[in-house]
Amino acid sequence: MHKFMSRDIEKGPLEIENLEVQSYEMNVYLVQLTIDGNTGLVFSDKDQPMRFYSAGHIREFFAHCEVGHSFMTHDTPYDEMIGNPPKAKHSMALPFSMDLPY
Repeated sequence: MHKFMSRDIEKGPLEIENLEVQSYEMNVYLVQLTIDGNTGLVFSDKDQPMRFYSAGHIREFFAHCEVGHSFMTHDTPYDEMIGNPPKAKHSMALPFSMDLPY
């Protein structure tokens, strides 16, 4: 898996084929990108996956980029924790607008 460093993304506009927002509990989001056929997470300067804390934070960070397709996936462990059957192997992808509010 490829690492996309946040400092490289901030340098200038990029053409992003896919931007996947991975939603976790407590308003924590990770972003996985596909650029030139390479797929990987966005990493911070501390060489750890970069945490985003809101949809607005993501939109602002990537505002200078050209995003072809963006979507959000959500993963939660709670179904199995409360005795429900294991969830589907494939998570549902929901559209995610990259438009900044006016």
